[in-house]
Amino acid sequence: MNVVICGAGAVGGHAAEVLGGEGHNITIIDKDADRLSSLEESMDVRILHGSGTHAEKLLEAGCASADLFIAATECDEINLLAAAIASGLGTERTIARVHHSAYFELRGIDYTTLLGIDHLVCPDFTTAVAIAQALRNPGALAVEKFARGKIEMQHVPVSDDAPSIGKKLSEIGMPHATRLASVERDGKAFIPDSQTVIQKGDVVTLLCESGSADKARKLIHPASQKRKRVMILGGSALAVWLCRQLQSREFAVKLFESDRERADELASKLEWVTVLLTDPSDSTIWEEERLEHADAFVALTDSDEHNILAAARAKSAGADSAVAVLQQPTYLHLLSHVGIDKAFSPRVTAVHEIQTLLHTGVMRRLATLAEGIADVFEIQALPSAKDVISRPLRHVQFPDKTIIAAIQRDDEVRVPGGDDWIAPNDTVVVIAPAENEKQLKILFGIK
Repeated sequence: MNVVICGAGAVGGHAAEVLGGEGHNITIIDKDADRLSSLEESMDVRILHGSGTHAEKLLEAGCASADLFIAATECDEINLLAAAIASGLGTERTIARVHHSAYFELRGIDYTTLLGIDHLVCPDFTTAVAIAQALRNPGALAVEKFARGKIEMQHVPVSDDAPSIGKKLSEIGMPHATRLASVERDGKAFIPDSQTVIQKGDVVTLLCESGSADKARKLIHPASQKRKRVMILGGSALAVWLCRQLQSREFAVKLFESDRERADELASKLEWVTVLLTDPSDSTIWEEERLEHADAFVALTDSDEHNILAAARAKSAGADSAVAVLQQPTYLHLLSHVGIDKAFSPRVTAVHEIQTLLHTGVMRRLATLAEGIADVFEIQALPSAKDVISRPLRHVQFPDKTIIAAIQRDDEVRVPGGDDWIAPNDTVVVIAPAENEKQLKILFGIK
């Protein structure tokens, strides 16, 4: 695959390293000659010095016949323009990195449709979703997300005081837009039905719209519903995304920012957050704010070193959980040795999302719930799937032990009920045993 990348910074450089390692042909465009020279010395890539917003430079890079164009500079407007030009020149697929929520959330206008761009990627948003899910459910065995974080899948242990114990699944009263996708009992997993009785010691897989997650977990693990005290160090854009993800009664959030102007801006923008103007190096602040009582401490400054030191200090002071965000992912695997529970890198998250977008096809396997028991498939509903299209789900003869977990139509994603239906070209998330894959292909018209 021929890939052109505009921007030789953190995300662009890491994307070149990962995609080049997979055997793709990489061309990188950047106005910074030093960055380009550094990448050329460490990778087998073609470099071009210039602007990715100039059509002549994109043509020189091969965009007229490229398979993929990634715009990954630090400027949203440059990325949108460069990706739009590449698309117009003939590049098969285009991806633009954006930072601002107005672009990513498509407020006022759909920039992807208007500019002919296939996908927008926001590393800060994706990282914030991952951190928030880890904070919501630190005891879960695994967390997966689908459809831009709008659908969550979590493995949750059934606690001894769970109100669902001893009840049939049909009697539990799961919230709207929630599915109990699998149950693990005595080391064996199975797909439940309406008559399955929840027992102590079970580990269940919940799949739900993000807004229903809290209510669903309360039925399975009530102790996880206590209000959690979260302290966030640094008022970066990532911090804003994270605060928005944590906006609920479940969290009491304090954000520490050392710049007065930025602190005032955040206080007006994030009304549900307590914003404190403080110097993070002042130890008396942490004593006054009772750091040892924090359920989670998240370090999000622009300095990797500060984040590592602050998170390690918070953990040693008694915080239940410490999280650090690093722009340079080199030391991610070492942080557990200094007491930091979790570490995230936006550039790694962004490239992982790009890799996921590249997995084209009308049907692909997203995850495995339990080996040999159930897989999660993403299927595009082709117009030829007459037995599925435009029929209430309750009237469709799906293979045994198949769950329609989510339907994505344009930017709308929902966990469907029996009266919902699938439209042509919808993306459907299906949970089913691997042995059902052939039947699902036939049902959805896939040859």
